[in-house]
Amino acid sequence: MFTLTQIAVRTSPEELPQWVPATWEDYLACCEQAERDRPEHFRIFFNQGYLFVDMGWEGIDHARFRELLTMIITVWFSVRSSAIAFDCLGGAILEKPEQRAAAPDQVLYISSGSPRREIGESRRINLRRWRVPDLVCEVGDTTLATDLDEKKQIYAGLEVPEYWVIDVEGARVLAFRLQADGRYQQCEVSTALEGLPLSLVQQTIGRLTGESNGTAALWFSQQIAQR
Repeated sequence: MFTLTQIAVRTSPEELPQWVPATWEDYLACCEQAERDRPEHFRIFFNQGYLFVDMGWEGIDHARFRELLTMIITVWFSVRSSAIAFDCLGGAILEKPEQRAAAPDQVLYISSGSPRREIGESRRINLRRWRVPDLVCEVGDTTLATDLDEKKQIYAGLEVPEYWVIDVEGARVLAFRLQADGRYQQCEVSTALEGLPLSLVQQTIGRLTGESNGTAALWFSQQIAQR
C-alpha cells in the first residue's frame, strides 16, 4: 500500500503531473496520511487504477485566476439570482468509492442539497450519498494538459454536468457540458450559471493581464447589471 513518501508526488509547479498505477486502498491511505500530516497544499485524483497527488504550492497566477472565478460566481448570483442559494466548496475532494476521486479548484452546488459533514464522518464528499455538484472548475496554470485529458475523464465519469477549465497562459475559459452519451461537448453558454455567455467570462479573465482580480470582478458585475 502506498504512502505519500512512496509515490511520485508533484511537489513543485514546475513538475509535470505523473499518474501512477494504484488501488483504491492506496488512494485512501494517501488521504488518511494527508489528514494526519496536514500538508499546506494537497490535491489528489484517482481514476480507475491510476493516482495523481499534487502537493506543489500554488503560484501567484493560479491563485489570482482561482479567486476571480469565485468572485465571478458570487457576482452572478448576487446580480441575477439573489434568491438562489449556492455553495462554493473549492478544494473539497469528490469521490465515487472504488472508482474515481478528484479535488477540483472550484466546486459549485446550486440550490439545496449541498453536502454537510457530521462529526465522525469522512471529510470527503461521497457522491454515492450526496448529489453531484452543478459545476466544477480547474485552473490550468502548469497542469492544462491533464486538466483537459485525465481530469476531464474523471469529471465525466463522476457525471458532473458542467466542467470549466481556465487556461492561465492563454487567458481563456474552456467550458464543457455533459451529453447523454457520457462525454463532454464544448459549450458557449453556461447552463449552471443559467444563460451566462462564456465569452463574457473570457473577457473578464483577459482583463487580468493589466488589472487586479477585484477590478476585473467589478467590471464583470457592471456588464451583468446592464443585461
